[in-house]
Amino acid sequence: MIVEETFYRRDEVAREPRTLPATTYNLAHVLLTHAAGGCLFVPIRGMQYLAVLDNEEFIFVDREGGRMIEIAWRHFRPGARAALDAPVAYEAVYYSAAAAQVMRRLQGEFHKALVQLQGRAPAPAPARVIKLPARGS
Repeated sequence: MIVEETFYRRDEVAREPRTLPATTYNLAHVLLTHAAGGCLFVPIRGMQYLAVLDNEEFIFVDREGGRMIEIAWRHFRPGARAALDAPVAYEAVYYSAAAAQVMRRLQGEFHKALVQLQGRAPAPAPARVIKLPARGS
């Protein structure tokens, strides 16, 4: 089933450079790779937010605020890091006055939500290779 949602942006209030821990960035991209349609919805239950991830940005929507984007994480620079376990630089864009306050908890709660989402993924099934006889044998 494909779900299509539309979200809206207010005027930008502020932006700031930040870094995302490698474990969070890497897990988000692993889950995004397996998502149908190139988009991943991540409920952040501890904050009543919804994260929507795609290859360009991660947006965060307050479930009480309708379809208005509160925060967007954009311009990830994973190529600028020296190792896969180094933090990834990005830019946080705020679309509400309260967004800077929300950001204080968001990275930690987002990581917890990603771990929960990964835990609900189906377990890989065992596989084996069956050798077929060659043609004409």
